[in-house]
Amino acid sequence: MTATRKTLLIVYHSLTGGTRQMAEAALQGAQEAEPGMQVRLLHAREAGAADMLAADGYVFATPENLAAISGLMKDFFDRCYYPVLDQANGRPYAALVCAGSDGANAARQMARIATGWRLNAVADPLIVCTHAQTPEAILAPKHIGEADLQRCRELGAAMATGLALGVY
Repeated sequence: MTATRKTLLIVYHSLTGGTRQMAEAALQGAQEAEPGMQVRLLHAREAGAADMLAADGYVFATPENLAAISGLMKDFFDRCYYPVLDQANGRPYAALVCAGSDGANAARQMARIATGWRLNAVADPLIVCTHAQTPEAILAPKHIGEADLQRCRELGAAMATGLALGVY
């Protein structure tokens, strides 16, 4: 009997690069931890319900915009919500938030959507705060520090390992 190859889907949106760096770090961690696993990194505008249904677990990564998930992440969730409803029950997920202030509301929004899909949160939301508060700082390209990127790699590795071992 051969084991089924698992798939981890990472869906992200990033305007200033911070969330993209976090998602790419999660991708790297997952690939390094489980080289045989299929790990897909898709921008929110490219991801759809078929991608969700083809995956065994998820990492959702969004910037905090106006104390909420980004519009393109919301669009992704809106496009996928009903086609995925009742078809992904129990699958694991984790959330990444690149925040200017606290990121808690964006994380809470993703948790509510995941609850509607009956997904299983396997980690607390990983929030990286850039402290960008002025219009110039908010719109400036972001650079996520190595310690925070390592946390993202560890989350990706944990997701991939949990999927591979059948823990999730």
